[in-house]
Amino acid sequence: MTNSIKKIIKISALMLAFGFSLHAQTNQKEDHPMKEVCEFLKQCGEYYIATVEGNQPRVRPFGTAAIFENKLYIQTGKRKNVARQMTANPKIEICAYDKVKGEWLRIEATVVPDERVEAKQFMLDQYPSLKSMYSATDDNTLVLYLKNTTATFHSFAGEPRVVKF
Repeated sequence: MTNSIKKIIKISALMLAFGFSLHAQTNQKEDHPMKEVCEFLKQCGEYYIATVEGNQPRVRPFGTAAIFENKLYIQTGKRKNVARQMTANPKIEICAYDKVKGEWLRIEATVVPDERVEAKQFMLDQYPSLKSMYSATDDNTLVLYLKNTTATFHSFAGEPRVVKF
């Protein structure tokens, strides 16, 4: 064996011994911004989503956020005005404020409905309190994932930080 191959084997063995792998590191970096955004939303507990109805902005509180199949999902009811607004114009903005940290998050995204029972069930499993109002097989549950997402973290102490996914 050449010295180069011996070095690669030795480094690989060390990485495995410490729980690292090149594949895991690559995946972790790729979806880290999405996880960070999701965790921020969950930490806040409640965030505000803005939609448009005609030429009038509409804002209301939301509380669901979960990652399913490498996408950030939210949930609502199809019979609500917000669902009709997101269907007519899928561009949304989200704002969340963490009082403890004094930080806030603004998200620009396009929402995409996912009608699969698996996606609906996953969201309901993440938020069991919703199961009294929704079912994965009803005609009312709407789950949507965010795409073309730009999330900007703000604080009074520093410059804004932008992540995209």
